[in-house]
Amino acid sequence: MDFLIGSGFFLVFGIVIASIFLHFVPIGLWISALAADVHVGIFTLIGMRMRRVPPAKIVMPLIKANKAGLDVNVNQLEAHYLAGGNVDKVVDALIASQRAQIVLPFERSAAIDLAGRDVLEAVQMSVNPKVIETPVVSAVAKNGIELKIKARVTVRANIDRLVGGAGEPTIIARVGEGIVTTVGSSEKHTDVLESPDDISKTVLGKGLDAGTAFEILSIDIADVDVGRNIGAQLQTDQAEADKRIAQAKAEERRAMAVAKEQEMKAYTQEMEAKVVEAQAEVPHAMAEAFKKGNLGVMDYYNMMNIQSDTEMRKAVSQVGKSKKTAPVQK
Repeated sequence: MDFLIGSGFFLVFGIVIASIFLHFVPIGLWISALAADVHVGIFTLIGMRMRRVPPAKIVMPLIKANKAGLDVNVNQLEAHYLAGGNVDKVVDALIASQRAQIVLPFERSAAIDLAGRDVLEAVQMSVNPKVIETPVVSAVAKNGIELKIKARVTVRANIDRLVGGAGEPTIIARVGEGIVTTVGSSEKHTDVLESPDDISKTVLGKGLDAGTAFEILSIDIADVDVGRNIGAQLQTDQAEADKRIAQAKAEERRAMAVAKEQEMKAYTQEMEAKVVEAQAEVPHAMAEAFKKGNLGVMDYYNMMNIQSDTEMRKAVSQVGKSKKTAPVQK
């Protein structure tokens, strides 16, 4: 019984040791590499495990590169993996470039991959150009008519400028700028509608691919639509703005006139109040004159007669005016 327990213990212990050994020593990958005539030492594979590099991500691309006849070694692939690159995609790009007879060293391919670009897609785009469709670009001719233009830009990847070169958004922005400039320099929108290829020739001649990761092969105008009459709309808006300014100035003048009228009314009321105040002082002045002897009784009566005569004359003149204005009855 003790013998069976001891044998079972040693069996489990042996299985655990074998599992740990096979984990650190990928025998299967080593055999696959030998079968593909790729010489990778067993200690090299163990070192990958120690450096936390999955051996399969290095050995399988290495086998692929060796079968394709590429001069790539383990250290290059492992260094690229440790730098955060995609080893499998870099090897595929090298194989594709070799088949397409494009000169692409491993160092440049790794640099393109580490720059965040899809190196395999770049190689494929060098062989098979890509078509970039711009959004609708709104441009206005000199006669004020808006044109809505959509273009298709055929580009080919430039391997030498993939690192540090501008991407597709820059191409789209430059093409849109060229379209706006070309249409804006046209006298009439009908000139653009008659010869839309003039836009392609003008824009293509500006060298828009300078400093980008692409080479522009052609620019084709896909669609041209007539939009709004921007010139007429601007004139209408200007007229409306002028009208509002005139209304504001008129309102300002009216407010100033009202304020002036109120000021004159206040001044008139003030003068009337002063007259009433002065009239109220007359009896006091007359009483003071009687006391001091400066005004006699006859003088007072004469003044009253003159005042009565003045009021009578005024009443007679008012009656004469009313007779003149009265309608004649037949």
